Amino acid sequence: MDKPIAPVDRLQDPVAARLGYMLRRASAAMMAGLGSALADIGLRPVEGTILILVGANPGCIQSDIGRMLGIKRANMVPLIAALAGRGLLEKSPVDGRSLALSLTAGGEALRAQVDKIMDRHEARFERLLAGKDVTLLREALRLIAEEGEAGAE
Repeated sequence: MDKPIAPVDRLQDPVAARLGYMLRRASAAMMAGLGSALADIGLRPVEGTILILVGANPGCIQSDIGRMLGIKRANMVPLIAALAGRGLLEKSPVDGRSLALSLTAGGEALRAQVDKIMDRHEARFERLLAGKDVTLLREALRLIAEEGEAGAE
């Protein structure tokens, strides 16, 4: 009979230093906190982000917002419909197929809350990184995102 294997006190993590793994873990940590904070006002991070983008770009087209966020049309349709159904977005015809988006008064009020929540959330991580070059980190993340988008084409 084989001798039983003793449990390991501590697992080795050979992927801990891999950039993609670290980015995923950091993103998960940041998004979990943001998700909890936005849930208090009845939104998910993607919905809050859509309100911010539409608020900054009144009259924008749904497909442009989807492209900016990397969300497929099939997934954007229910997101926009849900926000419009809650009275947060208005849709106005632009041409035969496109609809321009704008925030309602309620959507604008909720967008302002989202901005405050996101600002507080970001400030928490900027404090954590005090003394580090956050601008350099943002630039590095932007480059990684752009390369990922270019590689997907």
